[in-house]
Amino acid sequence: MIRLTIVRIDAARTVRGVPLDQAPCTNGLIWRIDISIGLGSGKILAGLAFDAHQQQRESGAPALHHVHCIGVAGADSWTGERIAALLGRLIATMGRPAASLKDSGSDLHKAVAVREDDGLGSPCLADISHAAAGMLKRTYQHHPAFERFVSACGRVSGKLQQTLLACLAPPTVRTKARFMHVHRLCTWADRVLQLSPPGGAKRGSLFAKLRGALDDLPDCKALIKRFQGDAGALMACQEILKTRGLAAATVAQCAPRIDTMPTVAIGQEFRTSLAHQLGIATTLGLAHVGVPISSDAIESLFGVGKRHGVGETPDAARIALRLPAFCGTPTREEAEQVLGVSMGRQHEFTAACTSLTQQRREVLSHPGRLESLAREPDSPHVELIPRPKKWAKNGVNLYTKKRYGNDNGTPLAPLDESTVIENAGPPVCERIALTS
Repeated sequence: MIRLTIVRIDAARTVRGVPLDQAPCTNGLIWRIDISIGLGSGKILAGLAFDAHQQQRESGAPALHHVHCIGVAGADSWTGERIAALLGRLIATMGRPAASLKDSGSDLHKAVAVREDDGLGSPCLADISHAAAGMLKRTYQHHPAFERFVSACGRVSGKLQQTLLACLAPPTVRTKARFMHVHRLCTWADRVLQLSPPGGAKRGSLFAKLRGALDDLPDCKALIKRFQGDAGALMACQEILKTRGLAAATVAQCAPRIDTMPTVAIGQEFRTSLAHQLGIATTLGLAHVGVPISSDAIESLFGVGKRHGVGETPDAARIALRLPAFCGTPTREEAEQVLGVSMGRQHEFTAACTSLTQQRREVLSHPGRLESLAREPDSPHVELIPRPKKWAKNGVNLYTKKRYGNDNGTPLAPLDESTVIENAGPPVCERIALTS
């Protein structure tokens, strides 16, 4: 898997999508950047790219075998400026993307703004799942009945666990990104309440025990019905837009479903969002074929990366080194290149990345080396991005920064690599400039 990562990161610089007539000086790709966590202090940032014409070439939303991993990096924290600097280095090698697909994270918003200030911005499409969750959150987050409902679900869970009725316990919903999954709680609550119709219950029966465990849930029926109506309509629209892409035809298909939403304000906000996204698709010349607005592929990538190839310890650095291997469809040419990667190059590639298992073995065997776990502030854990051939003889480097000091011991200011833009567009732009 490590050797396949080496091959795919090395080949990422050559990835190009179908040229866009409306945006000729781009690489024809849509980029998706997202952040995840594993064990350790590092947060994993991964970048995926897929053809802007994906919906025209393939049926369904972009999956892992449709995308290319263009970069992976790990750091203690990610700010908008740091993400923008990484995007600048990717643009310098691969060219400017036709568009970026982002969620509602403030750090990604900041990175997009920095790139626009540098003149390297691209249109930004909003991931449909995060956009819909944000609309539900703004309406329901501080609703008194919603807080009561969530608390009741927690108490019901405690009463049903370790009993004969454990099969009826509510699903687990994480506090972070709760509104992307809270519809599961409402669906569960609606079905459980149907098991308790009006009428008496024999003392000591399972029916009576269930009623005793439902707590305040029956008093939340109005909220459950309303939330199901809003979330159900949004999810039906998501299914259409994820499968067929955002286009004039799919937006028209969503209109009747939006009309059925109980909360008018959410429906109006969703219409406005779709109209804005459709305007971007029109600018790219993709409004008639559909533009992908789903980030399920990168969520799947993080999920697969945490389950496979990292051993018993989900070490963030080890996960990061393997993510590119899970993207794309393996080819015979890649297999031949993987066989050509020497063991020495693989060891050189992974030498700067120490796993948690190695650190545990080292520190427990030599207690005096505990301070060796400390890292330089702001130093990256790992960074795998494609680089121009003239930068590195071996194609791919495991990039780590070194800090040098002045004579008085103060650190030198690091070079701003994001200002070096050598290839802001694919070769087609040069031909256009010469013939126009």
